[in-house]
Amino acid sequence: MHAAPVSFRYYAQRCQPRAVPGIRARQGRRNPWQNVAVLEIRNLYKAYVTGTEQRSVLGGLDLRIDSGGFAVLIGRSGSGKSTLLNLIAGIDRVGGGSIVIDGTDISTLAEPEITRFRRSRIGFVFQSFNLIPTLTVAENLALPLQLNGMRVDTDRIEGLLARISLPGRLHAYPEQLSGGEQQRVAIARAIVHQPALVLADEPTGNLDTMTARQVISLLTETVAEHGATLLMATHSPEIIDTPYTALRLEDGRIDG
Repeated sequence: MHAAPVSFRYYAQRCQPRAVPGIRARQGRRNPWQNVAVLEIRNLYKAYVTGTEQRSVLGGLDLRIDSGGFAVLIGRSGSGKSTLLNLIAGIDRVGGGSIVIDGTDISTLAEPEITRFRRSRIGFVFQSFNLIPTLTVAENLALPLQLNGMRVDTDRIEGLLARISLPGRLHAYPEQLSGGEQQRVAIARAIVHQPALVLADEPTGNLDTMTARQVISLLTETVAEHGATLLMATHSPEIIDTPYTALRLEDGRIDG
């Protein structure tokens, strides 16, 4: 069992970043050893209206995650894990409360502002990979850099591909890759622009157990190497071999 005790407020493990070929550290990046909250959620509410009925998904949720940590969001299907990640990413809007990421309250941002913030400060790994099928691996990895107005550094991309054990696949298309390979590319895409926070929504749901374990190890290692913070939703925590802090989502709150 790798889970640490559950609590609203936790101080996660500290991961000393290691050098990755072709990857340069973000200038002025906060030291992941400092006790700094990358994510702080206060009194978060979210409800959906279907016809004449209102269904509450999250009710008064509080959560703090410090820089450099690894937290796993655990809960049954329909408990609101994906909803919470979508709210943190700014894909969905809060019904009440605040979400502060890296010092910015995204719940106060207008849509164009939150889109720009998400592109630059957040990485997202989806269960369904969400690679663009008409773009090569290199083009999929270059896209976050282009959207952020960053220089497309071929050495950076090649270094990431070497790190995820896909050297020489720059010009391959997603359909030419296995499911595990596509998810590895999705991980690289999520961290290529060096975000402060990486979110992963059931990133191994479409993979067999052996491949899933490999993908989880790669995800946790690459995020740690970049000094980022990782929040992952899953209902299969038993495949995780890295120590983490467990956050159990029940009845719209983090059970602690």
